[in-house]
Amino acid sequence: MYQRFKSHLESELSHIREAGLFKNERIIISPQGAMIQVADGKEVLNFCANNYLGLSNNPELIRAAKNALDTHGYGMSSVRFICGTQNLHKELEARIAHFFGTEDTILYAACFDANGGVFEPLLTEEDAIISDALNHASIIDGVRLCKAQRFRYANADMADLENQLITTQSQRFRLIVTDGVFSMDGNVAPLDKIYELAEKYNAMVMVDESHSAGVVGETGRGVTELYNLKGKIEIITGTLGKAFGGAIGGFTTGKKEIIELLRQRSRPYLFSNSIPPLVAAAGIRMFEMIDETNELQEKLHKNTAYFVERMKKAGFDIKPTGSAICAVMLYDAKLSQEMAARLLDEGIYVTGFYYPVVPKGQARIRVQISAAHETGHLDKCIAAFTKVARELGVIQ
Repeated sequence: MYQRFKSHLESELSHIREAGLFKNERIIISPQGAMIQVADGKEVLNFCANNYLGLSNNPELIRAAKNALDTHGYGMSSVRFICGTQNLHKELEARIAHFFGTEDTILYAACFDANGGVFEPLLTEEDAIISDALNHASIIDGVRLCKAQRFRYANADMADLENQLITTQSQRFRLIVTDGVFSMDGNVAPLDKIYELAEKYNAMVMVDESHSAGVVGETGRGVTELYNLKGKIEIITGTLGKAFGGAIGGFTTGKKEIIELLRQRSRPYLFSNSIPPLVAAAGIRMFEMIDETNELQEKLHKNTAYFVERMKKAGFDIKPTGSAICAVMLYDAKLSQEMAARLLDEGIYVTGFYYPVVPKGQARIRVQISAAHETGHLDKCIAAFTKVARELGVIQ
């Protein structure tokens, strides 16, 4: 049987390559940072990491992780309810709840697991999930695992959301689900308007803060801070793998009764190992640092405004953004790959995004700004984009 299946797979892979859509993984041989070293030894500027606060190689986090190896060991070899819960896990959960102004938190191996494990324990076929059309794949997969009726509204379209809320009034419970920042476009969900509609039509709200926590809001507390809604949203999911140090680990934080039921019934939590102690310890130190100063968030906001303004001035088609994500629109998939390859030759590490990651005809290069970038890094990136774009006819 496998010989036939092998031929099928080879044909599929060949089609992907011929369409210019094959994803190659570039090898990095240095720590994550503003400047990284790739496999051939070349040093390049990194503009495609989720390392928004520049903490992925922070000495304080490394020190905390090393100390935890000595005091708490390497791994847990267990799920939480058997013998996989250490004091570090409980302290990190408390830190996350304090950061977001919520009542309790539950940790997962990744935010994909948090989103995959949140809906099924809470909702049944009597209920309705109303999801933004551009929500992350992990939310989509989590909704598929749940028996609740599914509804979708156009991205950040409040008129469409209101229509869906009206349609679902016969359901027992309604849950509106949205990304805080939409990862491919960089736009921020209008959570204030979503909350108003939830109040009007007796619905709950869930926000995935993966790309907004640490980034959006005056002190980086995410979209609930931005819209003065801290403590009012029922469910928040997020990750430690982006602004919060860039390692691994996800979480759900929110109303205490929701978190308690997830501890009892959420399958990714019940059947996956606890996150390693070193990750929990580094996460604790990270939240301590963020409470001590707002310097990194302020630098990130300044860097992003500087980059976007100058890229627009150079003539690039930039999606409106309220985050550290800058989508440079190219629309053609092959062009996005060619431009990314040419930029790497110029010392700028970026990635082209195209279908199925974004809709067909919406290919782009997603530039992600970091607090680790200095003004000179930004200027070099803008100059390289301008040079390559002119050579390829993207701008005049």
